[in-house]
Amino acid sequence: MARREDEHVQLPIPNGWYAVCWSRQLQDGEVQSVHCFGEDLVVFRTRSGQARVLDAYCSHLGAHLGEGGRVVGETIQCPYHAWQYDGETGVCAKIPYCEQIPKRALVRPWEVRERNGFVFVWYHARQEPSSWEVPILEEIGDPEWTEPREFEIEVPIHVQDIHENNNDPVHFQVVHGMDDIMDTEEIEYSADGRISKLIGHNERVTPMGTFQTTLERESFGIGMSTVRTIGIPGAGLLLFSSTTPIEPNRTISRWLITVTKNLVDLVGEEFQQNLVKGVEDDMRIWKHKVHRKQPVFCKEDKFLGEYRQWVKQFYV
Repeated sequence: MARREDEHVQLPIPNGWYAVCWSRQLQDGEVQSVHCFGEDLVVFRTRSGQARVLDAYCSHLGAHLGEGGRVVGETIQCPYHAWQYDGETGVCAKIPYCEQIPKRALVRPWEVRERNGFVFVWYHARQEPSSWEVPILEEIGDPEWTEPREFEIEVPIHVQDIHENNNDPVHFQVVHGMDDIMDTEEIEYSADGRISKLIGHNERVTPMGTFQTTLERESFGIGMSTVRTIGIPGAGLLLFSSTTPIEPNRTISRWLITVTKNLVDLVGEEFQQNLVKGVEDDMRIWKHKVHRKQPVFCKEDKFLGEYRQWVKQFYV
């Protein structure tokens, strides 16, 4: 008898950098409530322009700082009794009706990086500090590349299962009908093992001619990846994704898509449309699959097998 509760193995949330919002969504002085990693957070931008993230609940009487809280300088002020918490340290900086601030008047601060159009935080199950950095993508902001297009969707599945698709060339044929997929020839790893890069090659017919192209799929931990098409002279395509756990089996996936301006009228719209269609193709599988801790792999599943070994380092 096959029952989901018997077949499914629940994974915990992996360690890594995850986006909590788009940069454009956070104006100076703006405050947002965010639920990620099974936790409630408050995200805000200080008057100096710094994005900050703290645990949501005031150490005083537990008011939610994201529900009515306001930015005061470099702090966020509680909506209940106006206690102010420093955005970087989480320490209470001011109690307007008391000069003596209790030592335990603080909330947990989160490590933040704002890059590539996102506000990222570092998650670690044991609250250990970050052990690698968010990459800076040179294409974003380059005048020769288009303003990135954005796409966002919530998916009822664990972040690892979404990311696993990058290492599954057969699914591109079966699910997405891509008969011209590249043969993945090699996988490279960074010196610390945190970054993996899958590299494949094939001949691609484009409106600009026929070229020998390279597809690079680079992963920075489980929650962040880039896909680049290289080999068309003077032209390029970039897909950047950040996939964030809301709960272990609820995930929000965000994508940025940009191409060189000489390609935008030729393939720019199709690039966006194909991404959306690809996610829709995967959605039915994602909604109904279970996670197998020890799947049965065949000989040709070598990249899936290697991926399962690689991701183990991101769990405590």
